[in-house]
Amino acid sequence: MTNIEKYLSLLTGEVDGLLLTSRYSRHYGAMFDIAEGVAIVTKQGCRYFTDSRYIESAQKGIQGFEVVEMTRQMPYIELLNKAIGDFGVKTLGFEEDYLTVAEFEGYRKGLKAELVPMNEKIAGFRRVKEEYELQRMRKAQQITDAAFTEVLSRIHVGMTEKELAAELVYCLLKNGGEGLSFEPIVVSGPNTSLPHGVPGDRRIREGEFITMDFGVLYQGYCSDMTRTVAVGYATEEMRKVYDTVLRAQLAGIAATRAGVTGRDIDGAARQVITEAGYGAFFGHGYGHSLGMEIHELPSCSPGGDTVMQTNMVSSAEPGIYLPGKFGVRIEDVVIFEDDGCQIITQSPKKLIVI
Repeated sequence: MTNIEKYLSLLTGEVDGLLLTSRYSRHYGAMFDIAEGVAIVTKQGCRYFTDSRYIESAQKGIQGFEVVEMTRQMPYIELLNKAIGDFGVKTLGFEEDYLTVAEFEGYRKGLKAELVPMNEKIAGFRRVKEEYELQRMRKAQQITDAAFTEVLSRIHVGMTEKELAAELVYCLLKNGGEGLSFEPIVVSGPNTSLPHGVPGDRRIREGEFITMDFGVLYQGYCSDMTRTVAVGYATEEMRKVYDTVLRAQLAGIAATRAGVTGRDIDGAARQVITEAGYGAFFGHGYGHSLGMEIHELPSCSPGGDTVMQTNMVSSAEPGIYLPGKFGVRIEDVVIFEDDGCQIITQSPKKLIVI
């Protein structure tokens, strides 16, 4: 079944068509990424609208849609209404999670069809990955691993977090990344206790941790990994916390397979951290799905009640964060299989001391 056929399978009576406004759903349906546009999917026909900046690329690359140029004389609302009339559409499923109130009101007032919220169903197809998607994610992770190896040689005492973040971005793009899947988290010393800390002007010193959380885009798909390394040396407490996080991650990975819930996986990792006395310092979930977006559903968290399926993808990223002292996070990306999981992150996890 093609991706556009998956969308068409939703047209069973609740709605006559789908309005695709997010870049992710347009890319998924058309098998081609255009930054700007909107698309309509119906059993009578499918149209993809974009402006003059992207029309040539769209005409060459988009599959399964009639490509139409948006102009000042024929804006999106007019083009959509023409399609609504041509295809006999009365109701349109739309992606409520990706529209501002102003955008929604514009469509609600301007379109000659009733809008029905359907984001969960539209996005739901992206939860289980096709093989071509997994191949892109493996390639994205290979690029990320190569960048990590290279950036290790660039770290030195006295450089700032911002400087290291810049070196990391350079390595990610140099090794084949087509963009960043998110702004890298690069923090050092006491700042590593901030799970989503922002790189600043703090200078790196001996005897402290550096945490780097980063990823790239490759053909529209994300990678994601975190490594915590020590500079010069690591204290006994630093090593103890690092070992605890690593054991927790390995416990979560051991529990990762199709047929279990995200809550079960999170619980396996969380138990290790709790039994070591650090339960109060692991606040976020064990992992999240990813694909076209860096954070997708389902999640491996205390509230993750979805039963995981083969070819779902998740991060595996427990952490311990001691305020004012330091933090440790180790993150890989895994693919769910019937009897376990495939770890696509290949960078070493044994504590690296630079």
